[in-house]
Amino acid sequence: MKETTRKHLSKSLPASAKQHKTAGPYSPVLVVDPGKLVVLSGQAAIDEDGKIVGETIEEQTLYMMQNCKIHLSVAGCGLNDVFKVTVYLKNMDDWPAFNAIYKDYFEEPRPVRTAVQAGLIGELLVEIEIWATTS
Repeated sequence: MKETTRKHLSKSLPASAKQHKTAGPYSPVLVVDPGKLVVLSGQAAIDEDGKIVGETIEEQTLYMMQNCKIHLSVAGCGLNDVFKVTVYLKNMDDWPAFNAIYKDYFEEPRPVRTAVQAGLIGELLVEIEIWATTS
């Protein structure tokens, strides 16, 4: 395996990895030493009573990411242990506003990521699925 330039816990960005100038806050490719896998099912801005929290993409993204931090912590890891993210957006026009918040939750190397426009439950604007590792 080639030497890596950046490494964080169990994931690293290969030295020759490149991505296009318009790429968002994600890595194009990661090498992952899995250890134990932690997978979060679709997380959204939903409180413990099952109510949707927030009316804007910004409010929902903030609440959703806090939910993810809590679930990852319970499993013994954190956001910097995340290596794969799938984002589901009701409206792709919300992509820039989502990214403005999302980027602050991850250090380099950021997780690889896929984004999909999807029909979401009720008034949800965003949902996220996360894969992470822990030792």
